[in-house]
Amino acid sequence: MMKKRAAFTLIEIIMVIVILGVVAMIGTDIIAKMYQGYMRAKIISELQQKTELALDQITRRLKYRIKASVVTKDASNTGVFKSLSDDTNGTFNMLEWIGSDNEGFLGEYDAGTNSFVPGWSGFIDLHAGLGNTDENQTSTKGSTLSSAQKTIMALSYNTIDLNASNPAQHPAMIFKKHFFGATPRTFGFDPTSTDHNDTYPVRSTANDTLEFTEVIQDKRISEQYYLAWTAYALVPDIADDDDNFDLRLYYNYQPWHGERFDDVNPDIKNSLIAEHVSTFRFTQTGNTIRIKLCMQDDNKTGTPIGFCKEKAVF
Repeated sequence: MMKKRAAFTLIEIIMVIVILGVVAMIGTDIIAKMYQGYMRAKIISELQQKTELALDQITRRLKYRIKASVVTKDASNTGVFKSLSDDTNGTFNMLEWIGSDNEGFLGEYDAGTNSFVPGWSGFIDLHAGLGNTDENQTSTKGSTLSSAQKTIMALSYNTIDLNASNPAQHPAMIFKKHFFGATPRTFGFDPTSTDHNDTYPVRSTANDTLEFTEVIQDKRISEQYYLAWTAYALVPDIADDDDNFDLRLYYNYQPWHGERFDDVNPDIKNSLIAEHVSTFRFTQTGNTIRIKLCMQDDNKTGTPIGFCKEKAVF
């Protein structure tokens, strides 16, 4: 008896091919979606890290701001400005402020006392004898101005010097008592005015004595002060043909000497804070500033992906 040989018919083979094609198509679609999900998650994670890092850099600088000095401006017309506390509608797109010299304030280690000695103490001895505190100079006990001098020189690329004979190189003393009557103009932010009556250029004549180096009308001395060597400006670099922009931090310029962040001056520095920024907003409530920053991925996947984060600084 002969046995029949098992074989596939043409229809069965075609059906198998069709089924395998369908399975392959489904598998490819699944793999493609998994890859897209992975790329999306990776980009969002990177955007989150970049946004948090940018906000951290911004708030670290704003933490040591002279609070009454913070102004908001139009980056395309910096002659128009408001105090940030007055700009309740978010009119403008850049921030500018004078920063306290925190690094110089921290001072340096003194092996003799086994402690850190401040570069400037922040306090004035209003009752110092022999005329050490008057309309020409102040006695700031507890300061080691030689330490502050070295720190400020290093941070300012040797352009600001507490010991310089040239007044254009001097940092500024700002008294805390003035804040209630201060305006952007009195900090030197008005490009149409030379008024800076809340920022007093000073130089050191002893390790605990600061001398005023400019005649300022109605000088008001109080017990507490800040020392400042630079202003800061957060400026969006907005192109006409792009919805996104770079955000830059300008520094090493002195409004009390008539300098502006956008002057053509090689001594004025700037650092890139964030790329592909879609939103940079700020508001002030009381003494608290809230910053909102949104960044995008430059359309790397064909579908725009963005990440936003807010942070407050007191």
